[in-house]
Amino acid sequence: MSIPNIIFILLTGIAAGFINVLAGGGSLLTMPVLIFMGLPSAVANGTNRIALMIQNIVAITNFKRKGFFNWHLSLMLGIPAVLGSVIGAHLAISLPDQVFNKILAIIMLVVLTLILWNPLKKRTMSLDDEGKLTLKQKIAGIIVFFFVGIYGGFIQAGVGFMIIMALTLITGMSLVRINSIKVFVICFYMISSLLIFILNDQINWVLGFTLAVGNGIGGWLGSNFAVAKGDKWIRIFLIISVTIMALKLLGLFEIIGL
Repeated sequence: MSIPNIIFILLTGIAAGFINVLAGGGSLLTMPVLIFMGLPSAVANGTNRIALMIQNIVAITNFKRKGFFNWHLSLMLGIPAVLGSVIGAHLAISLPDQVFNKILAIIMLVVLTLILWNPLKKRTMSLDDEGKLTLKQKIAGIIVFFFVGIYGGFIQAGVGFMIIMALTLITGMSLVRINSIKVFVICFYMISSLLIFILNDQINWVLGFTLAVGNGIGGWLGSNFAVAKGDKWIRIFLIISVTIMALKLLGLFEIIGL
């Protein structure tokens, strides 16, 4: 791998790690980049998970050090997510590249719609309004996170947005605490789905560890940045990049000769 490619992957990882921890959607950058560098979609999917594991371990450690962490709730939501991720990972490995790329492109456009709509901006969240979850909230969380796990095991890209919206609607927690739970749940279910990709030889280890260094740096920066100062610019960056990548995966650039 050439020096420019290494630098490009590192910078992509830093941006993705920062975005993933602060909000979500960093895999919408890394997945297409890995695919465009020549990896089959399943290998890109598996390789990306190496970087995500490192990024989330760094972020969890930092959130815990800052006092924003709930082990009980994180485990309660993480276990059904693990079960779902096993199903999702098997689906991802069995899909042809062309079908996977089209699904990823459609998901990008859906996430783009959510970024533009931004339903979270209308909710008022405070660090002190969390309280204990009711039985109904716990059951809803377990069911929702089983399906979050299926999606995360399948594609992963954009799952952070889903977790943030789910926890906001179910619990009303502050965004800081939601992000601390989010990185744990993703890291927890990533173990089982990553193992499936490893056992099926769907990992490029050189690219994976190069990207992981970048993601780890980005995860540290994102967890320190914590919440919302860069939200506006992150959304603008994502809107542009997600639109370009989705159009590319849908093959529209080839239609117009680019």
